[in-house]
Amino acid sequence: MSKNDLYMSQIVREFYTFEDELWYRLEDGTTEKLIESSTHVINDMIERIESFYPKAYSALCKEYDRCKANLRLYRFKIVQRFCKCNFGNIDNIADVDPSGRFNLESVPCPLRGECRYEGVICRPEFDSRLTNGELRVLKLWYDGYTCEEIAEKLYLSYHTVCNHIRRAMSRLGLHDKAEFFRYAQQHKIFEP
Repeated sequence: MSKNDLYMSQIVREFYTFEDELWYRLEDGTTEKLIESSTHVINDMIERIESFYPKAYSALCKEYDRCKANLRLYRFKIVQRFCKCNFGNIDNIADVDPSGRFNLESVPCPLRGECRYEGVICRPEFDSRLTNGELRVLKLWYDGYTCEEIAEKLYLSYHTVCNHIRRAMSRLGLHDKAEFFRYAQQHKIFEP
């Protein structure tokens, strides 16, 4: 079984830096150094970064634009930088949870407070890709309102409220309200 076949059957759970190189650990505990030919890992990470951290993705694309002619190197550098800035150490909290969401870490950086990419690439802003209507409904649901109360409060039908919740949960890969609560808190969706 090749490394790419192994990755296809498992999910990366942890990224870490060792001697200035980026490594990853799979579900079964297998560890590998991230290299340009780690295409399945890189493609998966690129998709997640682009989908949920579009500002970070845009900044990374600009940062490595000079090597774009070598697409494999370009994509590798984007993933490597994102991971080094957000997943520095091995710990007991998976960097990529079973649903594929990131648990970002505060990584020690000598440029903290000076880096032009702080809050963009490192500790990036999460973009849930939820519509404004979904966010209004989810905020009330998060605050403890029932679907009937939300419908009354927002002058929507009960079915519209349920559809907003169902579509948002599906888009986020969530299955129940408890999972949504953890997700909203982790990504600070409703914090100013």
